[in-house]
This record gives sequence, structure tokens and C-alpha cells, in this order.
Amino acid sequence: MNTKTYILTIAGIDPSSGAGITSDIKTFEAHGLYGLSVCTAVTVQNDIAFKDCIWIEKETIVNQITTLFERFSISVVKIGIIQSWKILLEVLQVLKKINPSIKIVLDPVLKASAGFDFHSKQDLKVFEKVLNHCDFLTPNYNEIKELFPDKTVEETIEFISERTNIYLKGGHREDKKGWDEVYYSKIVKMNIPPIATTVYQKHGSGCVLSSALASNLMKEIPLEDVCKNVKRYTEEFLNSNESLLGKHKYKK
Repeated sequence: MNTKTYILTIAGIDPSSGAGITSDIKTFEAHGLYGLSVCTAVTVQNDIAFKDCIWIEKETIVNQITTLFERFSISVVKIGIIQSWKILLEVLQVLKKINPSIKIVLDPVLKASAGFDFHSKQDLKVFEKVLNHCDFLTPNYNEIKELFPDKTVEETIEFISERTNIYLKGGHREDKKGWDEVYYSKIVKMNIPPIATTVYQKHGSGCVLSSALASNLMKEIPLEDVCKNVKRYTEEFLNSNESLLGKHKYKK
């Protein structure tokens, strides 16, 4: 039991394994970690079509979490889709109660690539409280625009970075495509340019990036190196083949 290093994903099931908990597990294990998982939703999808989402009850999610913590020591968790900001806040409160020092990476998935809307008309006041429990938020440019519709992107970044760190993914940028931005310690901004000249699209690439970030936070290395490692791993995944389903490079 003590020979493994454990990390947790709380997310939905994607039958194609391109996104969600199965994708997270593959990313964790590629980083030499043992991935544990809590299911929040069962989705009906493949790599190009999203048909339905069946949400798991909050009580079942919490029971999965508490049962895992009875057995395993977990210091970092990555969170994907959850039915509402309200349920997410309650889940975060449970995690912090069990382990006050736990590090939390939240990937705020608002829409599936096929158009399914996960978080329409949510209570933004609740989301503000969510931010105070997280160590990193990993939105893409479409998501950062939608999180606070009444704010500009610059205002949203300033508002969020006062509460938590941001890894802003650049794959959806119209300018400087592929350039990521990291905002941490409230005032520091780090630009991370793309490494490869050609990058192939992948289903679930956002899940891979946030899981790679969670994995690297397990290491005792400077945050700048964490983010560079994340960028490198994600681009290797994106360029692993030309299909929508990528391959992970595992440590030997």
C-alpha cells in the first residue's frame, strides 16, 4: 500500500476514454502515479458526438470520496464536470474537511466539444466561493469568456487570480494560438509559447492538461517548472498521432 503515490480525479465517464476519468487515469499513470477515481456523471458520447449526460447524485459522489480516503492518502485532486457549482462547492468542502492541505485543480468544463452545455445559468456567487477552495483553475479562452459574462476577459482574469491561480489554455485563442498564460501569486504572469509548429486536435486535451498539472503539483519543484512540464506533456499528447484520440507516453 505504501509503495504507491496516489492522486484522485473526480469527473465523468467518457466511453471513448478520450476525456473524463479514464483519460485522467492514463495521464496520472504516465506520470508514475496511481490514479484513483470518483464518478460524477455517465456520459453517452464518442470522440465526435455527445448525446446525453446522466448525473450521479451528490450523496453517491461524497460516499465514493470518503470511502477512498478511508483507505488511501491523497494530497492532490483534479476535478472535472459536476452537475452544478452548488454541488461542486459541497464536494470541495468535504475534501477540505478530510484533508485541509489538499491541493485542488479545477477544470471548469462548461460545454462539450459537441455542444452539450454543462453549466448554463449557474449561480456565480456560489462559483466565487468555489474559487476560494481551489489551487488552480484551468479554463480555455472560450470558458474564461463565459465564466463571468458581464466582465471582460481581463476583468475576469483579475477577479479569479485574486482568489486562485489560473492556467489559461491557449488552444482557442484567435491571436497567438497555442500560447498559454499562467497567473499565480496574484501578481505574477507567465507566458508559455507552443513548442511544436504543428499541433493536432485531440478530444479531451483539456482533461489531459489539467491532470498533467495535478500530477506535476505532486513534485517538489518550482511552479514555473511545473507549468513548463505540463505544456511539454500536453503537446506530446496532441502530436502523438493525427486522430482525435491521442496516446500517452508512459515512463519506463
